[in-house]
Amino acid sequence: MDERTSPGGGKLRFPAVAFDLDGTLYPNFRLFVRLVPFLSKNQRLLRAMGVVRKRLRESSAYGGDFYELQARLMGEILGEPPERVKEKTERLIYRGWEPYFKKIKLFSHVKETLDAFRREGIRMGLLSDFPPKAKLENLKLAGYWDAVICSEESGRLKPDPAPFLELARSMGKIPEEILYVGNSVSYDVNGARRVGMKTALIRRRSSASGGETLADFVFKDYRQLQNYVLN
Repeated sequence: MDERTSPGGGKLRFPAVAFDLDGTLYPNFRLFVRLVPFLSKNQRLLRAMGVVRKRLRESSAYGGDFYELQARLMGEILGEPPERVKEKTERLIYRGWEPYFKKIKLFSHVKETLDAFRREGIRMGLLSDFPPKAKLENLKLAGYWDAVICSEESGRLKPDPAPFLELARSMGKIPEEILYVGNSVSYDVNGARRVGMKTALIRRRSSASGGETLADFVFKDYRQLQNYVLN
């Protein structure tokens, strides 16, 4: 692991920390409550997207432009031309959700934690399966990151190694130097572990699955994450 020291003179346990966005920096339920009218109005499009993305996560045989492929497969389900599906997906889903983030509250102590990491010279990154930049601006988190990656731009979705390796490259770190923080064992923990990253799992409620044992660290409060990284 990197032996750099923090501005305070101590060794950095993790030279870099990266985060998932949805469900990790804010509670998913707060967004879903606001999205109820939107979800009801666009359920057919959203259902097709869910089916296609599940299929793509489970496949290792696809390549090329992710957005074109997603639109083509959704179009087959919806019985619509791919070009129309792509336009609707961009307008209604990728851009349509963005205004809802203006009033979403973060988990407690998120900004305090990011500020603490920044003071210690820790590089920070973010990797999300949906375009994150406008969301971060609305959440007032845009200025914290050394790298912001949308997994779709790598051509693959989590837990495929490709977006995690792109994240490490963009952060200027090898995967073994990065702690990846997420809320999904299947997507975040498994994907990050696959490329050699350490993992932290936010788990607000107890789980009967036992999957959290795969993570190097499990926490409920961001102050716990601060302590784990900085001490």
